[in-house]
Amino acid sequence: MALKIDPTLCTGCADCEPECPTTSIIKKKSIYIIDAETCTECEGDFKKPKCLSLCPIDGCITAV
Repeated sequence: MALKIDPTLCTGCADCEPECPTTSIIKKKSIYIIDAETCTECEGDFKKPKCLSLCPIDGCITAV
């Protein structure tokens, strides 16, 4: 499973991108997206996905 960033909620703050252990978060235009091919939901690295704990917008990052 992977996570997805809602483009209508993403503010482009960049809090998530540098903290992603799999570098799955990339900037596309003025928002960020998560590459579903490489996202592991931080399994094995953290108890819960790092981007979820860093994102200041509730509901912006969800499971696909």
